[in-house]
Amino acid sequence: MTTLTRILTATTAAMALGGTVLATSAPASATNRNGVCEPGEFCYYFNSNNQGSVSDFTGSVGDYATKQPSCYDFKGPGNGKGKCIKNAAASVWNRSSKTVRVFFNSGHTGTHQDFAAGARGNLNPTLKNQNASHLFGPSSSAPRGVMSFSLYAARGRITTGFDGYKTTPGRHEGIDLVRGLGANVRSLVAGQIINVVPGKPGRKRLSTIAIYLASVDKTVIYLHTEPLSSLRVGQQVRRGQIIGKESWHGVSRERSAHTHVEMRPGRRTLAAKSVNDPHLQNPNPTAFWNSQGYSVR
Repeated sequence: MTTLTRILTATTAAMALGGTVLATSAPASATNRNGVCEPGEFCYYFNSNNQGSVSDFTGSVGDYATKQPSCYDFKGPGNGKGKCIKNAAASVWNRSSKTVRVFFNSGHTGTHQDFAAGARGNLNPTLKNQNASHLFGPSSSAPRGVMSFSLYAARGRITTGFDGYKTTPGRHEGIDLVRGLGANVRSLVAGQIINVVPGKPGRKRLSTIAIYLASVDKTVIYLHTEPLSSLRVGQQVRRGQIIGKESWHGVSRERSAHTHVEMRPGRRTLAAKSVNDPHLQNPNPTAFWNSQGYSVR
């Protein structure tokens, strides 16, 4: 074999090997995923207390996917190796230099848990085996285009989203948000008050605030939040105006103070019936909220 032939043969073999590596490499947002938790990485563990197989990341991921071969999986040795990490992790180790936030939903939404740089620990009961995305270096305060921020003019969070009657026990046609008992609740839209029902704690009476937007023929309805005593039917409210205080009035799956926000087509004074009602009455509200300048998170 001539020297030129040997060089060409070696080059061809190297190209073939490189093709194999590229075809099976991890997505670009996780460039060093080898199943070892190394400095600079955020790592999931299949079991609690940093046990079991490891899945390591060097950047944010908004959706882990749920099926092989395209999902992000556990790569290290031990329990869980080869399983997709979505809704399957129990503990983490943050070896990066930034805070990393783990979210219940894909797209960096829903309830979350923060892990400071260097922290290691178990996911809380809400997120254990319910992890769907993570974010490196989350901002300390949400931008005002974020729905949960704008509702309270301070950081809030979504605990239950619109589910189209697919996943939430007891049906859910709105979005539940939480800031804290007594927090100011603001109108997300400008419109006319068409119904006000003062509530009572627990199951005694469901508080309701209905705001009609004539320009788009839609109604935004707030539940559980206690209306301000000054709120009256026929009153015009502006976007950002305080309309109530966060409470827990009426039957609720949340069993704590929160605000239920629901968008209904047409002029409606009451929220959609959800208890023992199999019929979905409201469409997915995401497009509506986007049209009002909000991202649903």
